[in-house]
Amino acid sequence: MLKRVFDFSTSLIGLLILSPILLLIGIIIKLESKGLIFYRQKRVGLGGLEFKIFKFRTMLIGSDKKGLLTVGDRDPRVTKIGYFLRRYKLDELPQLINVFLGDMSIVGPRPEVQKYVSYYTSEDKIVLSVKPGITDYASIHFRNETELLKNSKTPEELYIEDIMPKKLALNRKYILEQSLITDLKIILNTFVAILK
Repeated sequence: MLKRVFDFSTSLIGLLILSPILLLIGIIIKLESKGLIFYRQKRVGLGGLEFKIFKFRTMLIGSDKKGLLTVGDRDPRVTKIGYFLRRYKLDELPQLINVFLGDMSIVGPRPEVQKYVSYYTSEDKIVLSVKPGITDYASIHFRNETELLKNSKTPEELYIEDIMPKKLALNRKYILEQSLITDLKIILNTFVAILK
């Protein structure tokens, strides 16, 4: 209950304070390329139920049909403003809407698409027992994930066999440690990681 109060109030205040920046980003996205301002993708959330996540659109229309992973900092599908938004994680800001609506929390395991959830073991599925979040231990640890994938000849294989299991281990660690204090520490460390 306390976590939901924290999520609701934080997301509402965040949306109000950031509204001018969100509006400006939306205008730039619209001016640079055709398509909607937001990209909404199905992700798997609490209890294994799917929901649509909000993100600023950072890729050209139809790019998700060419693969779900973004490889490297010069993926040709990513727009110019998209590179900037991704680098500073600004494309994730609209997920405050998901938090406000109750689909997500500020802190929690990052939600995956169904394709990758299908690889979860019975042990891994514990991450579906809590609401997914905007940030978590794994987001901080793998903040340069696209660079790791770029340097691999088989990026999807690397993601499924190496990166994803490590992310899930960090998610399980969060579930064991979760508290308001833990959430605040993760939020602080997220800001530090972005600034670095």
